[in-house]
Amino acid sequence: MERRLLLAILAAQGIHGQTLPSPRRNEIERLISQEMAHQNIPAVSVAVAAGGELLWTAGYGMADLENYVPAKASTMYRTGSVAKPITAAAVMQLAEAGKIELDAPVQRYVPAFPSKGAAITIRHLLGHLGGIRHYESVEEVNSTRHYTDLLSAIKLFQNDPLVAEPGSRFHYTTYGYVLLGLAVEKASGLRFMDYLRQRIFSVAGMEKTRQDHVFAIIPNRARGYAFSKTGQLQNCSLADTSNKIPGGGLISTAEDLARFALALRRGALVARPANLEAMFTPQRLKDGKTHNYGLGWSLDKLDGRRLVAHTGGQQGVSTILLMLPKEGVVVSLMCNLELANLRELARRIARVLVEIPSSELTRNLTAR
Repeated sequence: MERRLLLAILAAQGIHGQTLPSPRRNEIERLISQEMAHQNIPAVSVAVAAGGELLWTAGYGMADLENYVPAKASTMYRTGSVAKPITAAAVMQLAEAGKIELDAPVQRYVPAFPSKGAAITIRHLLGHLGGIRHYESVEEVNSTRHYTDLLSAIKLFQNDPLVAEPGSRFHYTTYGYVLLGLAVEKASGLRFMDYLRQRIFSVAGMEKTRQDHVFAIIPNRARGYAFSKTGQLQNCSLADTSNKIPGGGLISTAEDLARFALALRRGALVARPANLEAMFTPQRLKDGKTHNYGLGWSLDKLDGRRLVAHTGGQQGVSTILLMLPKEGVVVSLMCNLELANLRELARRIARVLVEIPSSELTRNLTAR
């Protein structure tokens, strides 16, 4: 009980912008405070948009419990799998430029990846339909080996059999996105992170996002936490995410992730509406059924409205990036607790934002 009370008090120490109407901001802060207390989350950073405009970003709680460092809007967290829609946007850009063919076999761009007896296409990999395996051991999940390039990272799984015939079954895999990162490198002639910096981050205004490099000094990096088997909060396991940068090896702020979603929505990253629509459309399996995952995004509904999102979870973090494309609503949440569930909190915040009248948004944006 004392722990929950402490978190509730710390939740009042956010850093606020000026364009979110106060009653709505107060309601969102109440929701965040309740969820932090309920799940004993040390820190949460949030950024929200409505009407296609970034309105507000804030940080709550403690980014570092041992050193008593408060969370801020600028606190940096591992993105986890929220890296996947960013990689998907890079692939779609190159497809628009005629440098990647979505229905071409991956070996056209990654010749080092062995043939598996059935064609695994770029589209398959974007939708987790390629049959590439995911992690198969705790040692893989908690890998501390440092990789200096993506090609070395695929040696971990390149000779393993497929878990399903390509196109026949959805099988979530971070390793499949490592192959997509290599495809980006081959098609663009740039290192993967260089491509992201030049064509994604700079265009979207993502000034802080970078590789989650374990050896680099990264200002405002949050410490990560997890619960022990006995329910005690402790430092998370060590991990080096250099083996999976395109699928879960970035570090960012809640604001940067919100800026990414807004840039994608307005066509700054993927220019053709049909291509953006393809990212937000369920992929069809060989048997004719569809799965609620598009090209880099999970697909859902919120009170009848189209919702696209991606969650992330790895050592010391839980994240979610949620967007209502038609309404221009974006919710970005990042926290420094492993296995925290932010999905329902994000949906509740989205409902608050949807309820803001357009006249109220215009008034606040004009005053900015």
